[in-house]
Amino acid sequence: AGGSYYMISRSLGPEFGGAVGLCFYLGTTFAGAMYILGTIEILLTYISPSAAIFKAEEVGEETEPMLNNMRVYGTCIIVLMAIVVFVGVKYVNKLALVFLACVILSIIAIYAGVIKTAFDPPDFPICLLGNRTLSKRNFDVCAKFTESNNETKTTMLWRLFCDSSSLNATCDDYFTLNNVTEIQGIPGITSGVLLDNLWSTYSEKGSIVEKKGQSSVAGSEDTKIAGRPYVFTDIMTYFTMLVGIYFPSVTGIMAGSNRSGDLKDAQKSIPTGTILAISTTSFIYLSCIVLFGACIEGVILRDKFGEAVNRNLVVGTLAWPSPWVIVIGSFFSTCGAGLQSLTGAPRLLQAIARDGIVPFIQVFGHGKANGEPTWALLLTAGICEIGILIASLDSVAPILSMFFLMCYMFVNLACAVQTLLRTPNWRPRFKYYHWTLSFLGMSLCLALMFICSWYYALIAMLIAGCIYKYIEYRGAEKEWGDGIRGLSLNAARYALLRVEDGPPHTKNWRPQVLVLLNLDSEQLVKHPRLLSFTSQLKAGKGLTIVGSVLQGIYLDKCAETQKAEENVKTLMGIEKTKGFCQIVVSPSFRDGISHLIQSAGLGGMKHNTVLMAWPQSWKQTENHFSWKNFVDTVRETTAAQQALLVAKNIDLFPTNQERFTDGNIDVWWIVHDGGMLMLLPFLLRQHKVWRKCKMRIFTVAQMDDNSIQMKKDLQMFLYHLRLNAEVEVVEMFENDISAFTYEKTLVMEQRSQNCFLSLVTFLSQIQSITDESRGSIRRKSYSSPQSIGQDIQALLPNDYAEEEAQLIHDRNTASHSAPAVKASVAAAAPEKVQMTWTKEKLVAEKHKNKETNLSGYKDIFNMKPEWGNLNQSNVRRMHTAVKLNGVVLNKSQHAQLVLLNMPGPPKNRKGDENYMEFLEVLTEGLDRVLLVRGSGREVITIYS
Repeated sequence: AGGSYYMISRSLGPEFGGAVGLCFYLGTTFAGAMYILGTIEILLTYISPSAAIFKAEEVGEETEPMLNNMRVYGTCIIVLMAIVVFVGVKYVNKLALVFLACVILSIIAIYAGVIKTAFDPPDFPICLLGNRTLSKRNFDVCAKFTESNNETKTTMLWRLFCDSSSLNATCDDYFTLNNVTEIQGIPGITSGVLLDNLWSTYSEKGSIVEKKGQSSVAGSEDTKIAGRPYVFTDIMTYFTMLVGIYFPSVTGIMAGSNRSGDLKDAQKSIPTGTILAISTTSFIYLSCIVLFGACIEGVILRDKFGEAVNRNLVVGTLAWPSPWVIVIGSFFSTCGAGLQSLTGAPRLLQAIARDGIVPFIQVFGHGKANGEPTWALLLTAGICEIGILIASLDSVAPILSMFFLMCYMFVNLACAVQTLLRTPNWRPRFKYYHWTLSFLGMSLCLALMFICSWYYALIAMLIAGCIYKYIEYRGAEKEWGDGIRGLSLNAARYALLRVEDGPPHTKNWRPQVLVLLNLDSEQLVKHPRLLSFTSQLKAGKGLTIVGSVLQGIYLDKCAETQKAEENVKTLMGIEKTKGFCQIVVSPSFRDGISHLIQSAGLGGMKHNTVLMAWPQSWKQTENHFSWKNFVDTVRETTAAQQALLVAKNIDLFPTNQERFTDGNIDVWWIVHDGGMLMLLPFLLRQHKVWRKCKMRIFTVAQMDDNSIQMKKDLQMFLYHLRLNAEVEVVEMFENDISAFTYEKTLVMEQRSQNCFLSLVTFLSQIQSITDESRGSIRRKSYSSPQSIGQDIQALLPNDYAEEEAQLIHDRNTASHSAPAVKASVAAAAPEKVQMTWTKEKLVAEKHKNKETNLSGYKDIFNMKPEWGNLNQSNVRRMHTAVKLNGVVLNKSQHAQLVLLNMPGPPKNRKGDENYMEFLEVLTEGLDRVLLVRGSGREVITIYS
């Protein structure tokens, strides 16, 4: 049931189906009102003018008494029709046969009348003055004067053009210069009038209807035509407007398919009936147009209200044997069309209501026990009554055509989409079908909408668009295997294959986030704010995969997995996090996280960043595995060359409803991580939560560094990146920072091919020692530090030959970001270490007392990452963490968010706990902290 609605909704989805279906329903319902008004007009104008309750003083198209008559009679007829439809559709079908017989008889009468005009045309005179058609409303004799008893008398026509009835009266120029002639309005099919009517004769509004080829003498230019008994055109005519007037007469071709639920064999009846309906109506309409043009004078065809023929029915006069055949046929034709509308429209509404896609109309899905749509019929009759009360539907009629056209357009589109997608279940029975036919039909419908009336087309599309968005927003989700879903899958597959080619360019890089959530025993999310932060960071753009791990065997955890997925998806909806959910069941939590990091995503749509919460209670003995898993996850992301974001104190992060009216986002930029620290605040500030926060960047320098130059270089770098941020250089004593710079870059495996950029001025210090200085710091290349690395290797004690240091340049950092570049010295074997040092410091160390050389070297350079031993180096690490934490607290304690570089964990797993302790001390006392670990590639560029 539902006809065209069912076809569209099951092919293009519930949104398109509901939008077009409701528009088609409104169109069909108002069309019913139009047909009923047509019935009344025929009744009161041609059948029984005396039946009018309200008498009009003058005969007009839409006088107030006539409109009131239509309202009263229309209400009565609609009640009668509604009762007939309520009683049962079988009675409508029986009445339809009676109506059809009357219509066929009237059509036969027209063809018979046309044949009769070949040898006996009817007497149907019209009066012309020159070539101008005269209205017979105010005169009876078509002449200027008459002669009786040898006396010349002026006629009523004379008095209409002259100032008196006397023969020497002053008359209208045109009336004086031209003769009055009487011609036959229906000269017959053999008269050759077809040649005169073959070409278009469009006219402006208010122009006089004139006969082509008739001789006339033009009067003076100031000749008065207003008030003269001419036949005037009431509207401006042109092709597209006439198409719009003609089109509603062909909108009933889907009346059969609207009652598809009542048909015995819909597959057979609908195509046969629809094709025959189109064929017969097209033949009758087109043949009648040609035959009317061959029989009737053009001036009468263009005389809209029949003023030249005393408002007689022209087709009735043409028909044989009697005009009453046409009058009765027209009456029953409009009656039948009204009944069909009142039968089809409620069934269409009932089908939409039963599908449940529009919540507020679901009540109209109910009906009688036999399925008759009682409530839908009442609503349809009510909407029809609105049309009847308007009484004049001239302003509403064009939008009805738009609704019908929109319906036909989408039926065609549905066929074309299903064929182009090669849907396996699309198996049309009709043999002579090709998708180009549907596409042509769709194009014609769209063109016709704008040809008829472009503004009504836009209004219809706006109404349909509003219904579409409403269904999308409030409607129930339906999975009907529609073509739009198939189209989306095809487009997604095509796009995925396109992005598979290679990694994105730096300009297109954005965090594609894998969010690792922890679930409690009830499968509920422990830290919902992590999803809030994700949506703030993403602002709806890019890929988001929300993942979690359940410990156990998949066969045993199926139900829990589904429950967890539902809970996570519900929370994603609440937090407006647009993305995908992926729950993994694994015997161990660590393996599950590893599987997610390795396999989440598809093709080019894989994550490049992992977001997780800091394990708050890691110090508790029963949570031994929480921090072990955390450190292993850090290692996994490093091995996978993915960025890592760790949110500490995640429960203090803002929700999506909160707004920061002021405050700062502080970036402590100690390691150049490809620009992640620069990019993240920029992305956060796109969201309304962080929009009013200012960005501040802090970098650390030693007391003997050129802090002013460092600040200028960093400001220049930010200027080229087009980032607005306040820059501050924090100075620390060498003993405080040296161990930190080592710690911050300890065992950064993923940066083995990238330089550690800790301090801007270090590069200038190193370059000044060598002979390879290239000029200003902004133009430095990365070739010279390699040779310096060889010099530094020579300075190292022989005892540590196996831990030789080398300088590694950053292949991914382009030379245009040189202002931010800082040199690095990295130990390559067997455990790579990166630290910030200068050649002078190394030389000074070598010339220290030989006895203390070994211990001092180990103490300061600390080549071996032995986090696990509580030795002097670990004490120094904690000292560094405490000192830097004090500096960060001093500057950023009241910041809304603090972003810090996150050093990598040691390879020696004995030091994992000390590593956690180091990070804990480093971030102590700060409300919201985001630890950032870059992926080893550039993510920000000066180029747009």
